[in-house]
Amino acid sequence: MKKVAIYGQSYNTNALKEVVTLLEVLQEKNIVVFFEKEFYDLFQQDNLLPKKYPTFSHFNDLNNSFDLFFTIGGDGTILRSVTYIRNLNIPVLGINTGRLGFLATIQKDEIRDVIELIENKAYNIQERTLLTVKTAPTTEALTDINFALNEVTVARKNTTSMIGVKTYLDNEYLTNYWADGLIVATPTGSTGYSLSCNGPVVLPNSKSIVITPIAPHNLNARPLVISDNTQIRLEVSGREHHFLMSLDSRISTIAENTQIYIEKASFTIKTIVLTNQSFLKTLRGKLLWGEDTRNAHNL
Repeated sequence: MKKVAIYGQSYNTNALKEVVTLLEVLQEKNIVVFFEKEFYDLFQQDNLLPKKYPTFSHFNDLNNSFDLFFTIGGDGTILRSVTYIRNLNIPVLGINTGRLGFLATIQKDEIRDVIELIENKAYNIQERTLLTVKTAPTTEALTDINFALNEVTVARKNTTSMIGVKTYLDNEYLTNYWADGLIVATPTGSTGYSLSCNGPVVLPNSKSIVITPIAPHNLNARPLVISDNTQIRLEVSGREHHFLMSLDSRISTIAENTQIYIEKASFTIKTIVLTNQSFLKTLRGKLLWGEDTRNAHNL
């Protein structure tokens, strides 16, 4: 490694200790560090960092000369980092300062050891699928950032009434979901919102997309796993004239009868997986699969 970027939430200085530790290790190895500007300003206003660093504030400020993109926070921080990385192929590594995550898997006390492992090439690159969205008529909010790493969701707005989501797969009609909304998730997103709506867990390297209804009116409406080469078209109707569409955590208001086109993005996000880590280990730790929680409760 010769050059890295660091990104965190612009409202959280709780990660100061982790940031300082990371900077110390990177400096020992003469690695150039760039900070995301808002995150950097948060620390600089109280002179919390040991010296000044160059910053970036937009996708255009980065390029493929960066060897690694560190995120400080949780899974949500990694989702937001994608808007900076996009198709630059900069690998992402998440240092977790909150609860155990599926994406941000490096714990606070592992920073120094992890940098050594990376320097020794003791890791693999895992490519993660993204979804892209287009609408007809065109939605202005989607002209620049029209992709999602976790999921694309359509949901009702300002109403307690359900919406109807007519769904087409490769131009063939599937069904009209009467529900609070519909989630179209990548394998990465299968452990997020989709999972909380009873969707299946899909391994990161699966070539799949998950369609999960949110609180469907018909109880026989079940999550569906489809090939990630499928083109999806949605048409939303309901009592209200607008509904919400979210790409990960970015929300837009969409007019009724807008055609929504969803498909696999032409680029992937590269995440670093250390050789001593695996998705299945994280799955067991996060969801306690195979654990008898009754015994844990009685102890």
